[in-house]
Amino acid sequence: MSFRLAISSAAALLAAGVPAAGLGLGAQARQEAPEVDSTDLGDGIYMLSTGIAGNLALLTGEDGVVMVDDQLPNTGALIEGAIVEIAGTGAPRFIVNTHWHGDHTGGNAHFAQQGSTVAAHHNIRRRLADAEDEWAQNPATLPVITFGEDLTFHMNGQTVEVTHVPNAHTDGDAFVYFREADILHMGDVFFSGWFPFIDLSAGGSVDGYIAAMERGLEMAGENTRIVPGHGPLSTPADLQASIDMLRQAAFRVRTLVEGGASLDEVRAARPLADLEEDWSWRFITTDRMVQTLYNDAAGNAVSFE
Repeated sequence: MSFRLAISSAAALLAAGVPAAGLGLGAQARQEAPEVDSTDLGDGIYMLSTGIAGNLALLTGEDGVVMVDDQLPNTGALIEGAIVEIAGTGAPRFIVNTHWHGDHTGGNAHFAQQGSTVAAHHNIRRRLADAEDEWAQNPATLPVITFGEDLTFHMNGQTVEVTHVPNAHTDGDAFVYFREADILHMGDVFFSGWFPFIDLSAGGSVDGYIAAMERGLEMAGENTRIVPGHGPLSTPADLQASIDMLRQAAFRVRTLVEGGASLDEVRAARPLADLEEDWSWRFITTDRMVQTLYNDAAGNAVSFE
């Protein structure tokens, strides 16, 4: 099932004030008008994707709608239309933010102004409150419920467990696990099939990212369906492949850094050359992944140029 709303281009999304680093797909997102692709996962749960921002999860039922993330500042009507088609109501009762980036929290104000209650980790509210970007200046963007380690919803026959994972993609990441349905939304702690974006400037770290992915794998069973922050609906095997790739990539770069190599020397050594064909993509290219791994190993709080 898919739903379409005319939004002129990725340039219009950037004009909303979402920085390329926060957008994830950035200015290179597809140029045609986006549409919402809806995947029915059963048990009243849906995965919503547009290809221009983070994947959403939707729990529907008589108790109201719970939505995980809400995309960009000017995609609110697009997402709302999809929710109406699925659940008959446009405003979720609750929204959970998996981290603070604008392609996951940009719709907070749109839905909060319609009555949705936004919940998030303490650090998400803090980073949104401190953000200078225009899209984050609306007070309704700020979550009104915050938590430290975990939060649980009991709705529509599901136990929805929200769990903080520290210093991974950012310092405010959370997983959302629909226990009875055995569906895990990992936010941007999982870029399925792609090099991940690890935001060192927002408290993320390579070791923390790997540890968080491993935590996700521990939570998952053989049949768990995993909603990544970006990429297709995935399996534990897909998650394991990402863990193995990042662990190996980090080891290679860290070994060079510990040997005294500069960034230019690490780039020249091309330590991730054999991974490029399978993992590089338009936002986190092989060079940006090398820079992130180098900067993390060198203690620099910036992911890439």
